[in-house]
Amino acid sequence: MKTELLYGIHPVLEALAAGRRRVYEVYLDKEKKSERLAQIKSIAETRGIFKKNIESGNVKALVDTIGHQGAAAMVSPYPLVTVQDILHTDRGKDAKNFVLMLDNIQDPQNLGAIIRTALCVGIQGVVVPKDRSASPTPAVSRASAGALEHIRLVRVTNLVQTIKHCKSRGLWVMGLQQNALQSIYAADLSGSIAIVLGGEQKGIRRLVEKNCDFMVSIPQLGTLNSLNVSAAAAVAMYEAFRQRNRA
Repeated sequence: MKTELLYGIHPVLEALAAGRRRVYEVYLDKEKKSERLAQIKSIAETRGIFKKNIESGNVKALVDTIGHQGAAAMVSPYPLVTVQDILHTDRGKDAKNFVLMLDNIQDPQNLGAIIRTALCVGIQGVVVPKDRSASPTPAVSRASAGALEHIRLVRVTNLVQTIKHCKSRGLWVMGLQQNALQSIYAADLSGSIAIVLGGEQKGIRRLVEKNCDFMVSIPQLGTLNSLNVSAAAAVAMYEAFRQRNRA
């Protein structure tokens, strides 16, 4: 039986709320008291999940980090989905697809921050390559404030083939690149769309860029070369969100 340890109040609470993982045990720091810890305890007791109140140092030793906030949980592995699962979602007759693709985002903190925003704007699913990319670990769940427990995430072998599949299903694929001539604010993001962002060091790979329908940039002033990838992702997703919800 494969398991992993979630840690932090939000990841544990959201795993319990989402109901996508099986929660085997909940561990609480008996020296910490808060409303949210009490909420975790109440839910665990209601559902008959085995709960342990343990010393603070033992919680740290269990999850190997001080960022546990007094809560941890033994859970089943993260439930990955497929691209077909995302695109076949029943969103109503006139619904438009809204997908995010991440080309080699390697920092778990960045991935978590991006997923948190993706959930806020209603992204259907997040697509990441299996190789050279951060995976949906407990650290990512912690960085996303538990948003990972609700988002649907796909790991694919070939991102280019996934882009081609999405295009065949009627999605326009927009890549975000610092030196692109077209501003994101001049692009039409109101239809079925997949937004592609590149990794922290090299951006979008050339073959991935070649298969995008168009590239856009985020205008900026000042002396810095570019935005952090999670900040750029937030700008892009919220511009699409604004256009898609104008009414």
